[in-house]
Amino acid sequence: MKLFEPIYSKLMVWAKHRHAERYLAGVSFAESSFFPIPVDVMLAPMVLARKDKAWRLAAVTTVMSVLGGMAGYLIGRFLFDAYGEQLLNYFHAHESFEAIKQSYVEHGVLIILLAGFTPVPYKIFTIASGVMSIAFLPFVLLSLIGRGARFFLVAGLIRLGGDALEETIHKKIEWLGWGTLALVAIGATVYSLS
Repeated sequence: MKLFEPIYSKLMVWAKHRHAERYLAGVSFAESSFFPIPVDVMLAPMVLARKDKAWRLAAVTTVMSVLGGMAGYLIGRFLFDAYGEQLLNYFHAHESFEAIKQSYVEHGVLIILLAGFTPVPYKIFTIASGVMSIAFLPFVLLSLIGRGARFFLVAGLIRLGGDALEETIHKKIEWLGWGTLALVAIGATVYSLS
């Protein structure tokens, strides 16, 4: 049974849609403040579909992600007292939030640089930054550097892989899809047992 090939094919069609860049911008913004799915899932097929626009797509993703991060910061700064508990419950993030607050104590604002680049939930860091009243300008600058490095790296690697990468992904999409699901299941199991 082929489950992932039709999904991949549909993503590639959507990635070529005339409004695809707008959708990417919207998802990039939302992902940094409240949306649970990483924007890389949308950026990667769009770069595969339009390699000539790789740098533009990475730039749109970066700018909108940082703007979304700024919205997350404002949520933390001004709305956390009223709605913070609901947000933490929604993302099941009480423990993560406390760990992030401790990370700020240990590493200062440089933790934003790491959060922007790695696949950790950046949105929790943006909200925590607002809650902890981290200086706004360093928050924005470090977010730009971290998010930009991540998205330009993704776009660059995919652009570099070119048509050969697209062909390889297309041929092995079922293995990649099931392997990813297995890794997520293992990670969720390990997380729930710890």
